[in-house]
Amino acid sequence: MSFSPVASNKRVRGGGGFRDGLEAEREAPGRPSRRIDMTKAVQKITLSPSRDIPFNKLVLSQSNVRHVKAGVSIEQLAESIAQRTLLQSLNVRAVVDAEGNETGMFEVPAGGRRYRALELLVKQKRMAKTQAVPCVVREGGIAEDDSLAENDERVGLHPLDQFRAFQTMSGAGMSEEDIAARHFVTPAIVKQRLRLASVSPKLHDVYVEDGMTLEQLMAFSVTADHARQEQVWENVSRSGYDEPYQIRRMLTENTVRASDRRVQFIGLDAYEQAGGGVLRDLFEHDDGGWLQDVALLDRLVTEKLKAEAESIAAEGWKWISLAVDFAFDHTRGLRELEGKPVDLSPEEQATIDALNAEQAKLEADYQDADELPDEVDQRLGEIETALMALEDRPMIYDPAEIARAGVFISIDSEGRLSVDRGYVRPEDDLSADDPEVGHADDTQSIEGKAAGTSVQRSVIAVAGGAADAEEDDEDATKPLPDRLITELTAHRTLALRDALAENPAIAFQAVLHNFVLTAFYRFASSGSCLEIGLRTPTFPAQAPGLRESASAKAVEARHESWKARLPKGESDLWEVLSALDGDAQASLFAHCASFAVNALYEPANRYNQARVSAHGVRTRLDHADVLARAVGLDMVQAAWKPSVDNYLGRVTKPRILEAVREARGESSAQLIDHLKKADMAKEAERLLDGSGWLPEPLRLIDPDAASGEQEGEAGPLPEFLADDEDRENASDDDPQQLDAAE
Repeated sequence: MSFSPVASNKRVRGGGGFRDGLEAEREAPGRPSRRIDMTKAVQKITLSPSRDIPFNKLVLSQSNVRHVKAGVSIEQLAESIAQRTLLQSLNVRAVVDAEGNETGMFEVPAGGRRYRALELLVKQKRMAKTQAVPCVVREGGIAEDDSLAENDERVGLHPLDQFRAFQTMSGAGMSEEDIAARHFVTPAIVKQRLRLASVSPKLHDVYVEDGMTLEQLMAFSVTADHARQEQVWENVSRSGYDEPYQIRRMLTENTVRASDRRVQFIGLDAYEQAGGGVLRDLFEHDDGGWLQDVALLDRLVTEKLKAEAESIAAEGWKWISLAVDFAFDHTRGLRELEGKPVDLSPEEQATIDALNAEQAKLEADYQDADELPDEVDQRLGEIETALMALEDRPMIYDPAEIARAGVFISIDSEGRLSVDRGYVRPEDDLSADDPEVGHADDTQSIEGKAAGTSVQRSVIAVAGGAADAEEDDEDATKPLPDRLITELTAHRTLALRDALAENPAIAFQAVLHNFVLTAFYRFASSGSCLEIGLRTPTFPAQAPGLRESASAKAVEARHESWKARLPKGESDLWEVLSALDGDAQASLFAHCASFAVNALYEPANRYNQARVSAHGVRTRLDHADVLARAVGLDMVQAAWKPSVDNYLGRVTKPRILEAVREARGESSAQLIDHLKKADMAKEAERLLDGSGWLPEPLRLIDPDAASGEQEGEAGPLPEFLADDEDRENASDDDPQQLDAAE
């Protein structure tokens, strides 16, 4: 029986192991003893000899398995050999004649690319054709096998090794351009590799062990703060929210994008010259990076706004208010001056005529084209911009009016200076012959002069302030903050105004309803949300996004359209209104009535709570619901959607989870339930995008939901409107009712 180590191993491995199995096999009765000489089992190998062979004695072999040349750069390899000489020998075999005798020539079955690079250097006369080439002379075996093995067994460099190698060369004094030239890459790639090499060594170790992807490592290179990199990795690796974009967002959450209006206003160069740091992403488009020193940015913005204000103060305005952005209705209650545009000069009129003629010709030439050529499209855009600049004329105001009026200076959405002149506050709206006008004095003012005449000092004030801090609370039953409800209902009030203005018939009926309440019902003075007489309520100054909302833009556009149709003086108003047809009057009536809408939650006003008379008269907020249903108000269609600023960052974590759960289901809520509040709010904003979810104050209440209530009796307060006093009253009547409210 022949010796079989495998069989022996199977029989006795469970006992004393592989060595015991060999002993048991050797000493088994009736079998001849065999000893294995381990020294004879190892066969020594002999390496092929190496020789220096003149290049003109070498030829390419047909046995080389590399036939596809895609991606093979002979020129780059030739340059590398010229810089560093040949770093790897050629594999050659002697060429023999028919009788098997060597001819003195050698073929190259493995190393064909190196051979062609040497051949190119010879053709360029950068290397002699008799130059000795180091070669490994192979005998025996199969040439194709050698060629295939040489390519298959080649192991590429790990990316991290390349990053570190570039870092070593940079540390040795080589510039990024030199490294790029020697390794045939662009300087931008070298910058990227050096940036990756600068990431925390702990994250490098994770990357080497395949614990993170190259894309994730790229995301961490946004910042050079190793401690912050490691902290973020600890968070995302446990939460599962480890996509590169999420990593970048966490690393830059306390910064300001270079595309921000404030940065556009002062210029990124000015910020950097002042010593501000900028985070940059070398792997993705970053709109110029992220500014790290937000306090410095705000200081530079304020300084530049003040400098602009000092120049404008020379015009003689009584006051100037500065802010990056003002509240939506910041001019409400102020009288706007009527100015006269500066007349066009003959040169400006000629320019306008020429631009209009050029625009008309281009539009006529390409009226049948499916698509405008790029250069034509660009030129039309330039013409339109130039015409808008010429049409935006400076205004001339009465000096006596300037002395009592003021200016708002801010920054528009494109980062340009926005100057809004000519607003008079009620307390400054004095008669033209008041002897005090034009002689105000303020020691904190800026002194200005216009056209060589002495003018009053302009008081410059910086508007705006930090929003109230909101404390986090893990109690899901805690009512929404009063301030937040007011802000949310501000959005609803504005959207309701817009919707009412689009429904003249409902607007007439709403006003009629108010008139009837006033005439026939003694206690109905606060029973309507229409504050007839156009006593327009003031919106909260800090409601995020109110000024830029779709409803605000629609209301403003409609107002400006009607303003252009109405007379400048009120003495002619009756005749103009009489000349309008019924549809136009109805449309104007609806627009004016819409300004009286007040669906705001106002905690300071006790009538905003659930105070319902014994006769069942609806409160103002109840009437707002009636009106909203009548006009079909939909806050989703009004373009309101939850964000960190306007809701998610202002409520408790349980409410955030509740919102996600209602909109996307329990599985989506579980994805974020372990996150800190700030991260949870940001992820919830992403999850809720496009879902149509609305918080309670913005929902359209179904009247059938209160079917269990008796007609004419008040139902329980919605949870978000309940206040402490209502809870105390509930506790006196029924402890269980208090529990429900809590």
